[in-house]
Order: sequence, then C-alpha cells, then structure tokens
Amino acid sequence: MWSRIGLVSSSSLNLGLGLAKRWLWSKSETGQRFAAVWGNGDYGRLGLRSLDSHWRPAPVLCAAFRDQGLRAIACGGAHTLFLTETGRVYATGLNDFGQLGISDDATYSTEPMEVSGLPQEIVQISAGYYHSGAITADGELYMWGKNTNGQLGLGKRAAKAVPLPSKVESLIGLTIKMAALGFEHSVAVTDGGEALSWGGGEYGRLGHGHDSSSLAFFKSTSSLLSVIGD
Repeated sequence: MWSRIGLVSSSSLNLGLGLAKRWLWSKSETGQRFAAVWGNGDYGRLGLRSLDSHWRPAPVLCAAFRDQGLRAIACGGAHTLFLTETGRVYATGLNDFGQLGISDDATYSTEPMEVSGLPQEIVQISAGYYHSGAITADGELYMWGKNTNGQLGLGKRAAKAVPLPSKVESLIGLTIKMAALGFEHSVAVTDGGEALSWGGGEYGRLGHGHDSSSLAFFKSTSSLLSVIGD
C-alpha cells in the first residue's frame, strides 16, 4: 500500500534514494529548483545542520543554494552530493574516508559544503557507499573518497583514502558520459557507449566473468547507448 508524502509540485525534477530510508527530492517552485529531504539524519547526511532524523520532507535551506538552484542530487552510504545549476558540487554527511571532498578534515558535516579542487563546470555527480565522483563538461572523471579496492581508478600508487577530487588519468582520451558508483566498485559509460568497470569485483559486480577485484578498467563488448540514450 502506498501513501502520499505531502509534497505538491507541478514539476517533479529529480528523485534520489539512499540507505537507511534517506530520500532526496528536487522540485521546481517559482522557477527555482531545491531539495527536500527526509529519513535518517545520522552524520548530517540530510544537510539540515543537525543530526536529527526527519520523517516528513524538510527543505535544505543551505545559504549556498539561495542564489543558485539545484540540478541533481546523489545519495551515498551516509553522505549526499548536490550539483547546482551553475555546475558547482556540494557535499554533506559522513567524511571518514574523505568522501565529501572538502579541505576540512572533520569526520562529518551537518550542512552542505563546496567540494574543493574541481576545475570546471560539473555536469554529473555520483555517490558510492564511501566514495564520490563528478564528470566535467569536457567528459573528464574526477573521483575521491575510499580507495581500498581501487574503486577510484587512480592506479596502484594511490592512497587508500583520497580526500580531494583527483582526475582519473587512465581515462584521458575518452569522453565520459555518465558514472555510477557502488559499494567498492565503479562503472562509467563513454560517449561511444562503452561501459568500463573497476574496483571490488565480489559477486561478479564488475561484469568481467569472475569475482576478483581489478585496478584496471574492464571494458564491455557491447554498446550501451541504446540503454542510456543519446
């Protein structure tokens, strides 16, 4: 049995579902997009300047969002990313592996803080359990956060936790169209429709036919453009 959640909008723009019953919803009202959140508030993952949980939608009243609307949201294990219409990225919640991408070394943040070091306009964001990613307008992929299984794609010499965004140099020459991050693995799709996967391979999650982890990039043999759209 379903029930209404009490949000009224003529234009529902984005919906994100996170763990522990945390949801985010972006809508348009008077021409500007904003986020309403509810669910588990541990570690400040709701971005409401508190650790309280909310059982009904509450708007994210971050000062940074007053002059710029939201384009997208992404929910991780206990952190949340926000992408503004101007291409800037903000993060809130747990930061024990640097998944917020902020210069502050605090273990968590209860309000959205701007991610440090992203070089240009961001067009897409993704949040894994303990890691995060962002794609630039030029199709470059930046990753940060936990890296114990190579899920950031930064190579063998990369640290086990990367607190600030780092470009995935191995993908230079490819234009990344979208990325999706899981528990300890990552998947990206190029503008040519190729799917690439890397990181923890348990339970066959990388799609390369076995359950071993990989620091290299496994490439699919078929195009996904028909799935994700042109």
